[in-house]
Amino acid sequence: MGQYYLSHLKELEAEAIFIIREVVSQFEKPALLFSGGKDSIVLAHLAKKAFYPAKIPFPLIHIDTGHNFPETLEFRDELVEELGVQLVVGSVQESIDKGRVREETGVNASRNALQTVTLLDTLEDLKIDAAMGGARRDEEKARAKERFFSHRDEFGQWDPKNQRPELWNLFNGRKHHGEHFRIFPISNWTEMDVWQYIKEENIALPSLYFSHERECIVRDEVILAKSEYLPLKEGEEIQKLIVRYRTCGDMPITGAVLSNADTLELIIEEVATTRTTERGTRADDKRGETAMEDRKKAGYF
Repeated sequence: MGQYYLSHLKELEAEAIFIIREVVSQFEKPALLFSGGKDSIVLAHLAKKAFYPAKIPFPLIHIDTGHNFPETLEFRDELVEELGVQLVVGSVQESIDKGRVREETGVNASRNALQTVTLLDTLEDLKIDAAMGGARRDEEKARAKERFFSHRDEFGQWDPKNQRPELWNLFNGRKHHGEHFRIFPISNWTEMDVWQYIKEENIALPSLYFSHERECIVRDEVILAKSEYLPLKEGEEIQKLIVRYRTCGDMPITGAVLSNADTLELIIEEVATTRTTERGTRADDKRGETAMEDRKKAGYF
């Protein structure tokens, strides 16, 4: 008899699908947090495979800041239609209008931190008890502390010092009333794993991820897209650059990289040689040494 061999990517895929199925078996109202970025797109693809030929048995939740790239929203709507899945949109603008959050002002203003309140309100309104996300441990040091099943208290807060052991693929989803979990099925994947899987599975992505010409502003060594949400500082100039994005977030805070990589093969080659993390160009992560961890403790993704 020949030996049965699973490739590295197939092992990661099997682990992620197992976790997604485990979530559906343990929780009453799961959902998938969908940003429109490559990791959440891969997660949606894995969910499709996990339950095929049935439809994905939970909704996709998108927290819309109002400052998204148009390409992201267009892709989101096309994918939702293709999957035949329910989409729930939580609006940061509605949270501002209701007085739940206050809009930041100034040239470096961002709605990124405001997402947390909108997310927690949306989860509470829908009574979601398990929210799956595409975060990976290699992205950022705070995310490296996460378990697959990340417990959140009744206020949606995360305590990095009080996490449950996960031995032999046994996941503890027990919780008190009002608490919920964040689940990260692709925690063990790297950026390279994600790109190689996208190529292997022929997964479609927003055009942002591929090299293109864009009007940009270079601020504090970060290349930001020109947009109505980004007021110019004195002395700043708009310039046309050939760029692509490694991560997908709000227009005023998501940095691009100079790149001619317009195919998956070239992107994989580029990722293999880069020395900067994919979130190294995110302006929101540069606000402080513990910026991501502070947001996560408050209930961020």
